[in-house]
Amino acid sequence: MNKESIIKEVREKAEGYFQRGEFFCSEAVVHTINELLGWPYPEEVVKMASGFPIGIGKSGCLCGAVSGGVMALGMAYGRVYKEPMPEKMFPIAAALHDYIKNLYGSTCCRVLIRNYEFTSPERKAHCVKITGEVAAWIASKFLEDQEIADKITCKNY
Repeated sequence: MNKESIIKEVREKAEGYFQRGEFFCSEAVVHTINELLGWPYPEEVVKMASGFPIGIGKSGCLCGAVSGGVMALGMAYGRVYKEPMPEKMFPIAAALHDYIKNLYGSTCCRVLIRNYEFTSPERKAHCVKITGEVAAWIASKFLEDQEIADKITCKNY
């Protein structure tokens, strides 16, 4: 499967999990990227993303998809106790933030959804789209990084 096909499928999977109500935004991104990477973490890792939807516990702050995206980036670029911080972690997390901010004008949930009635299908569609965008962006970056791309096989996607 080529890069564009993988990115498209990642986008569709993340969007589908959220659209069907199987996960919220942050959870959909974490689950989808864990799957893309071949399940380096148990499926239960998604529980760590459960507090981020609707701008961190419904507070309206940082977009849950972006929060989940940063968690997903940590799957590849994070560290464990006593390890030095990998050089790629901060720049790629900032790049995700900046990408979404440039695309949508903000990374703040309440700003992103201010023109929608919260319970409307249009608001959900908007958030589903952002969720897919975050997951696709991460997949794209991972596929550009040969060390990570080598771990992504067609078996996963």
